This record gives sequence, structure tokens and C-alpha cells, in this order.
Amino acid sequence: MTGRIHELNVAKTTVGRVEDNMFQIAEPSVSSHHCEIEMRGSDVVIKDLNSTNGTFINGEKISERVLKVGQVLRLGQVEMRLETEGAASGAPASAPAPAPAPGSKKAVETTMVMQRGVSLNELEKGTRTSGFDTKGTGFSKKEDKANKVFVMVGVGIGLVIVGLLVYVFLIAGK
Repeated sequence: MTGRIHELNVAKTTVGRVEDNMFQIAEPSVSSHHCEIEMRGSDVVIKDLNSTNGTFINGEKISERVLKVGQVLRLGQVEMRLETEGAASGAPASAPAPAPAPGSKKAVETTMVMQRGVSLNELEKGTRTSGFDTKGTGFSKKEDKANKVFVMVGVGIGLVIVGLLVYVFLIAGK
């Protein structure tokens, strides 16, 4: 998705993983309906739609905030930067895009998606980490105790039935 551009040419743009969004990002860390981008005059307002992994502007979690040119918007593990038309895509995220020349038409605001990814060499070496720090958060693999209890109860009932059948045949044989 690196280098992908989406022009913000409507009042509201929905962003998320599923196809009914105006801007679809098919990435597991992005919620089905992750956020909404709304044009309010010259402001670009980002509103989180109760996403699972949160919406962040320059690393700070937000519920609703104005996104300024050059700032990085992160949805799950996908990062985007608000740029103006003609801005250099190789500029660092912290550097604001150049302002349009005086007297020129207002620049079209766009987002650029930059997948926080891994190089092919790292992938071949297996050095990539999950990207989510779960140390000290209490997250762990869920145990399936219900299935264990169900199997133990089933085995117990089976043994009781076999025992009753043996008893009935022994009594009937006398």
C-alpha cells in the first residue's frame, strides 16, 4: 500500500477494512469501520469510530481531532500522512508540506498510506515482530476449559452407562 493516495474530495470519507468504506484498507489491524475523515472548511477532522486498535495522530491516541498537513495518522499498523497536491512523498512525516503559492488554486488535500512493514530480507530471516507489545498487559492465549470439562463429563457418563450395562447383564445371566 506504500504510495497509495486517496483524494479527499467529499465532505465525509469513511475509512476501514471492509468494502463499504469510501477508503478501504485491507489490513487486519484496521477495524471494519475504523474512522471518519470530515472536511470542515479548510480543516480535516479525524473521528475514531470506536476502533479496536485505536486512531492516532503523531503517536497520540485521539477520539476526534484536526489533522494538519504533514502529520501522521495511524490506524492499527497502517500509517498515513496528510499532504497537499504536489508535496514530496519522501519528506519526513514531521516536516510540513510546502504551502501553495500565493494566488494559486487551493491545493487538494490527500492522504498517503505507508504500511509499516518489513523488508524482504527481514521476512526471509524471520526477524519481524508482531508490532503489538503484549508484555505486562495481561494478554495471553485463552485456555479452552469448557471443552475439557465437557470431555471429562462425557467420559464419566460413558463409564457409568458401561458399568450399568455390565451389572444388568450379570444379573440377567443368573
